[in-house]
Amino acid sequence: MSTFTILFAVVLAVLLIWAFFKPRKSGLEVPDAFPKKWSAFLLDKVRFYQELEEAEKREFEARIQGFLNRIRITGIKTDVSEEDRLLVASSAVIPIFRFPEWEYNTLVEVLLYPDHFTEEFNFSEGDRNIAGMAGSGGMMSNLVIFSKPALWQGFDNQSDKQNVGIHEFIHLFDKQDGVVDGVPAIFMKHQFVLPWIDLIKKNTAKMLEGNSDINVYGATNPQEFLAVTGEYFFERPKLFKEKHPELYAILSAAFNTDLAEEREG
Repeated sequence: MSTFTILFAVVLAVLLIWAFFKPRKSGLEVPDAFPKKWSAFLLDKVRFYQELEEAEKREFEARIQGFLNRIRITGIKTDVSEEDRLLVASSAVIPIFRFPEWEYNTLVEVLLYPDHFTEEFNFSEGDRNIAGMAGSGGMMSNLVIFSKPALWQGFDNQSDKQNVGIHEFIHLFDKQDGVVDGVPAIFMKHQFVLPWIDLIKKNTAKMLEGNSDINVYGATNPQEFLAVTGEYFFERPKLFKEKHPELYAILSAAFNTDLAEEREG
């Protein structure tokens, strides 16, 4: 191998590393001061934000700004409003709010579709039963996709224990240790990992028997179990703690928050 070839390979490698790790910008001009109309919208739509202390609200707003500065949000055959962006960013911030230094390092772009979509990403025909998808590999590695109506529904109905925005970002939370497997080991203390796996098995059996109020979609596999129970945890923390105290304890440790003590609902 010639000296030139070796040098070219080294330069190429450096450029690829720089391209991946350099600070990314979304291309959106985000105001330095959080607009009052944005705060009013969050108070109306995002219960997690509603329940925060005033200083925590300012931190949540700063995290929203950081996300919008860094991550592109693109509409596919649909317009993207400020409110759409705020719901996407809120979905992202909620699972990692208690980890101040953490970001979704592999995420580059969020796509909004005008409706549910198929496994082939078709939102106009076919069996359109997918509301959201987070990338775990291949062409999806740096993407999250949402049906825009489903994203809004997750925040409009605050009592149904479901929120597709939170659901998909929990998958990325799970991915931080390198694999989407339903065991976010990088955040979950070691003493909880084996009990968590055991609880997945026990609760999956109950769900398949129809003896659980957890959405049966969570029985699909461990990664969906984490995302589904995570939605429940953030949407209805007191009810979740009442119905599933063991699951609640482990998710409180994983997400570093005890929401049932902070909320009324």
